[in-house]
Amino acid sequence: MVDTSLASDLKQIGALKKKITWGEVPAIFQMSYYALSELDGILKHGFESAFRTVLNVNHWNLKLLGAYQDSKGNLQVKVKPQITLKHVYNEESYELHCFPMVNGERVHYALHESPDCPFIHWTPETMQMLFRVKNLVNFISYAFRNADEADLALIKFAHVKINELIGRLGESFEIVDVIGYNVAQFCKELNARKNSGNYQELFTN
Repeated sequence: MVDTSLASDLKQIGALKKKITWGEVPAIFQMSYYALSELDGILKHGFESAFRTVLNVNHWNLKLLGAYQDSKGNLQVKVKPQITLKHVYNEESYELHCFPMVNGERVHYALHESPDCPFIHWTPETMQMLFRVKNLVNFISYAFRNADEADLALIKFAHVKINELIGRLGESFEIVDVIGYNVAQFCKELNARKNSGNYQELFTN
């Protein structure tokens, strides 16, 4: 069982790993740790990202959404833009993908100034992948073989942080569906299939 307070503090997880390994932290842990550190700062720092782009109302189709200014002069919309999210795993990393909903259908292609699209311009090449956690799948596979408390806490941190960011999207968007396994479900499925070797279908495009 991982201490909940530990799993919410990335620095504490890193400190625990150093203590457990007497300062000899494995490279595979470090790679996932730094990837999650970047994810942890996705809203705190000013780095441009697809996650920040889709949350920027300047990219929204305000006419479609019924935009107006409230009594305090803040921009509001009568209808939240609709999106679908997808958890995507490859043999190394995790990604969260986003798709706009247009007339009830999930859109996989570019749209520009479409009256029915919730975004003025939708370019999958720059907007679909909201963020990536590099090496997370590799790390999970490694942890299955010889995990310590810090390893498990780092995986739980990834699960909690990704859910937190999805929750942030839910404040601004109507999330019609979330496709695929979250991190906890992925770990459970990977564990169930590891002996049979039937795990390739977990890796989605």
